[in-house]
Amino acid sequence: MSSPDAIHQSLQSHPAGLSIGQLLEMHPTVPRRTLQRWLSTLVAQHKVRAEGAARARRYRAIPPPPDTETDRFPSHIPLSADSRDILAYVDQPLEARAPVGYQREFLDAYQPNKTRYLPEPVRRQLHAMGDTGQIERPAGTYGRAILDRLLIDLSWASSHLEGNTYSRLDTRDLIEHGQAAIGKAAAETQMILNHKAAIELLVDNADLVDFNRHTLLNLHAALSENLLPNPADEGRPRQHRVEIGKSVYRPLDTPARIEEDLDLLLDKLARIEDPFEQSFFAMVHLPYLQPFADINKRTSRLAANLPLIRANLCPLTFLGVPEQAYSRAILGVYELTRVELLRDLYLWAYERSTQEYLAIKRDLAEPDPLRLMWRQRIKETVREVVLQAESEPLDVIEKSLADLTSDEDRRNVADLIVEELRRLHEGVLARYGLRPVEFRRWREEQGYR
Repeated sequence: MSSPDAIHQSLQSHPAGLSIGQLLEMHPTVPRRTLQRWLSTLVAQHKVRAEGAARARRYRAIPPPPDTETDRFPSHIPLSADSRDILAYVDQPLEARAPVGYQREFLDAYQPNKTRYLPEPVRRQLHAMGDTGQIERPAGTYGRAILDRLLIDLSWASSHLEGNTYSRLDTRDLIEHGQAAIGKAAAETQMILNHKAAIELLVDNADLVDFNRHTLLNLHAALSENLLPNPADEGRPRQHRVEIGKSVYRPLDTPARIEEDLDLLLDKLARIEDPFEQSFFAMVHLPYLQPFADINKRTSRLAANLPLIRANLCPLTFLGVPEQAYSRAILGVYELTRVELLRDLYLWAYERSTQEYLAIKRDLAEPDPLRLMWRQRIKETVREVVLQAESEPLDVIEKSLADLTSDEDRRNVADLIVEELRRLHEGVLARYGLRPVEFRRWREEQGYR
């Protein structure tokens, strides 16, 4: 259900502003006249600013004045002296901070496995905290075992850092049952679902994906689907200039340079051996380069989890990370090319994540080796059963498994497929590459109500 508040939230999620046409696409049930009336009210309330004239007119959300209590860097996060220096600088008014452009030397100076953003004692501490007892198992084993919990935690926490107002319970209902929260903007729902798809992409392909253009572009495409004013920017390196809100930092604006530096960044990232150093490097340099038109920080947060998922370490969920802490830490990178504040926040946030997952780590059952062995075949067959809605499921299963030479394997795998079909619901369709309309058609054909 759309409302003036929902329109305001959509504008807050798009700092560059939106046109009336773009807002109508995001809120298709709102008549144009109603939208225009709501926008006029928001402008009168000084919540929104109108810029440009006629067809070029765009609307931007006006940031509220800072609340000295809620906007303060949280005192419970331990900071080093270097971090306090960074904080003192970025807390100055914009006009007191010197405008600065992209510094290629920041990336050039980093030499994989020689330069260390995370000192050896810090890396040792992180490895001890993140040990799941499954380090020697195939890549992604732990991530698949905790996937249901990870989808909710990381989708909610990362979206919350972008101002998304979904609660954790709302997020769980959306992910597990496909039930969108009432009164929330369509963009907020889309953001959560995009996180879910991106996390599944990482976990499902943990043993295959690496830090290369294909992985990063597809990760961004999953996170940005249906959220960018120009859909052509989904999964594509940036073609135009961008500005950073509340910052004096100006990123690169030449497409050829962006492409060149992205290739260099990915080359260095792929060669880093320690998973935590690799994770932290992604959190530093992806936002700094701003390789995409938007959704760079979200992409960096999920990319930071890829090496942890591959190494069967506890994920970094960002649960409990305050936006005012994260934004200041990123500003320290943007405006000073210094990582100490972000490093302190990373260490604190990772400890929080591991505490959340300790109970899961203790209680996790060993993954079913048969399900693990036949995982891809199970997913492919479930998909075929649903797509062939008019066919008898057992016939489709039998045909799919006809190439298995062992009768025992055919029986066991068929039983697992039937079990998957029985608990299939809208919240897990992306796992099988299915769309809700395909699932509903299959249920109707099979006589489900």
